[in-house]
Amino acid sequence: MLEDTKQNIINAAIFIFNEDLSAPLEKVADQATVTRRTLHRYFSNREELLTACNEEMQKSCGQAMKAAEQRSDDPLVQLEHLLYAAIDCGVKYAFLHKLHHMHGHQHVHKDKDCAKYDKTFGKIQHIIEKLKDKGVISKLITVEWISVFFPGIVTATINSHASGNMDNENLKKFAWFSFSKGIGV
Repeated sequence: MLEDTKQNIINAAIFIFNEDLSAPLEKVADQATVTRRTLHRYFSNREELLTACNEEMQKSCGQAMKAAEQRSDDPLVQLEHLLYAAIDCGVKYAFLHKLHHMHGHQHVHKDKDCAKYDKTFGKIQHIIEKLKDKGVISKLITVEWISVFFPGIVTATINSHASGNMDNENLKKFAWFSFSKGIGV
């Protein structure tokens, strides 16, 4: 029961903070259908709750990225599936990216949360390097550029999904087409 309540609060916080990272904890408590006092029994402050949300999102995205990579031995197919997994994670956990890239955050690989984030999304860079070595990706484009371009495509897809103005059935296909053509595949 206690773990269920704690998980319920984390899930509610993720839902609320995806919409508004600065939302008051009262909104989280309301979403979790608990009192503010109950919320504070599990999390003494906002930072503790954000840390728990970060851990939950990291775990879920890490599993999704690993499963995506394991769907094929072909690095190009792996990259496509990793893009889809990143989009799914981004739609479900929009503020994970914000936590690691927001103004004032010092993203340092030595920090355990930052290292976990880098490990989760570092698989992409490794596969890009493999594809460049094989000559599948244009030699004119650097790994650094692709590492910035990839989350840009993910963000554009998430924004398109959130706007509701586009056919969600095709968004991933559009994302892969744009990304693959953008890296010269």
